[in-house]
Amino acid sequence: MTITPQRVEGLRGTVRRGPLGAGSKSEREAVWLDTACRRYVLRRKDGPTFGDTSLEAWVGREVACTGFIAGHVLLAERIEAVDGAV
Repeated sequence: MTITPQRVEGLRGTVRRGPLGAGSKSEREAVWLDTACRRYVLRRKDGPTFGDTSLEAWVGREVACTGFIAGHVLLAERIEAVDGAV
């Protein structure tokens, strides 16, 4: 099964940090975007796959993201605070 990325603009949610793959060999902490409908692993499109420390600044903040959703991952091209603060 091939996952076709879906373009999203202004997807709003709260950035959270938590476990990914609990109980598996690849269990780790990940940064998530919790939206009204679903939770997505948050990654920057041009950032590293794991350990992107620049996402830590967004944890606990409400944001709007533009980018692509592929399965349970949001590859963000742009992340903006909803309250306008950086």
